[in-house]
Amino acid sequence: MSIVTRPSVGGSLVGGAIALPLNPCVHPTARLVASWTGEPDTAGTVAVVGAGKMGLPLAAQFATHGWHVIAVDVNEAVVAAINEGRSHVAEEPGLGEVVARVHAEGRLRATLDAATAAREADVVVLIVPVMLDAEHRPDYRYMDPAVDSIAPGIHAGSTVIFETTLPIGDTRRRFTPRLAAASGLEPDRDFFVAFSPERLFSGAVMANLATYPKLVGGIGPASTDRAARFYDSVLDAEVVAMSSAEAAEFSKLADTTYRDVNIALATEYARAADLHGIDVQEVIAAANSQPYSHIHQPGIGVGGHCIPVYPYLLLDRAPGLEVVMAARRVNDGQVDAAVAILDPLVGGLVGAPVLVLGLTYRDGVKELAYSRALPLIEALAAAGAEVWAHDPLLSAAEVEALGVRPYRWGEAGPFRAVIIQTGDPAFRGLDPAWFPALAVVYDGRNSLRELALPAGVAYVGVGVQASTRQRASA
Repeated sequence: MSIVTRPSVGGSLVGGAIALPLNPCVHPTARLVASWTGEPDTAGTVAVVGAGKMGLPLAAQFATHGWHVIAVDVNEAVVAAINEGRSHVAEEPGLGEVVARVHAEGRLRATLDAATAAREADVVVLIVPVMLDAEHRPDYRYMDPAVDSIAPGIHAGSTVIFETTLPIGDTRRRFTPRLAAASGLEPDRDFFVAFSPERLFSGAVMANLATYPKLVGGIGPASTDRAARFYDSVLDAEVVAMSSAEAAEFSKLADTTYRDVNIALATEYARAADLHGIDVQEVIAAANSQPYSHIHQPGIGVGGHCIPVYPYLLLDRAPGLEVVMAARRVNDGQVDAAVAILDPLVGGLVGAPVLVLGLTYRDGVKELAYSRALPLIEALAAAGAEVWAHDPLLSAAEVEALGVRPYRWGEAGPFRAVIIQTGDPAFRGLDPAWFPALAVVYDGRNSLRELALPAGVAYVGVGVQASTRQRASA
């Protein structure tokens, strides 16, 4: 591919979803070298620290381009699976086949020993979580030990790249000094450090790696160049060499915070639509027909590892950003708003049986990270409701472990309210006749707007009106 200083893709979004074409692989067969220095059409050894749902696809991608890959993880079961040629990440299409192939070809192995892996590697890529503590501050409980674990193996010529989303300045000010102190080497001269944000979507990681431009920013020019050359050798997408690690860190925070703010704005539009009896999805579809408008969808809140977390990482280094903080309040406030709406519709939630459909943070992904189902269950229980739940991705035991009663799909139930928390397609098969006492369906993802309801059962969408809901959705 190519290394550029400005992305060549972008421009008009023409509303709605965005689907970019996959870039074909045009790399020649790489020549394996004992010490990789960035020479074109060569490959070396890379250690990927954190072999989870994003790290393992990265490891597999690097191996398909001729690199020898050492996956590093603290989980013995993960290491064992990789060393048997198996993917422990079940929800990623095509990943299992790639892992099996590159392992069989001798280009992928795994270890618990991060220091030895870093010592053997030309490049070390870290992709372990930085989440939030109880005060919404960055939580380094995984990243700090990961950095310390590789530090003894850093050697002259090492390139260390952080893919984990970080607060602005962490690559240079928090982590580079630790590596320099442990190794006794001079950063950007003896070894190289850069930040390159993962820009991946669960369930489409392998496609994303061949699609989205790869952003790279180093702590100095030599680090940027070495990291950009690495990605140019392993990815089929454009590589964007940015001016600094800080600019690259900010780019990921800007991207995800934009989505949080956009969703909050869509939620505010939904409230306005409710006031005037207008279907917000009709309005959004119409507005997005203008190519400068790309309004997202409202809902019962925002979950996942990224969007609820990264605005706080931005705020940690840029406090006082009012729009960013307001968006967080709006999106997190949707759960309490839903509970307040339901209470009078069921004649009071005290003692009312309520069914929550969808517990993961989004449909199709078996992850509970910051799922809005968890505060929703807490709020319903605090209001006195008796809560049941069902998710096609979770077993009855897994549902029960969340403190609610598991509901078996298709069985009769006493529920007064059904709340849709994820837009799983399976929920479209809901039959209101299963629940003779049903008073209301709260459609938190506007995904059941076509569902036929018997007389006397209320429908509440997020900016979708009972009077307009059975019109064609956007």
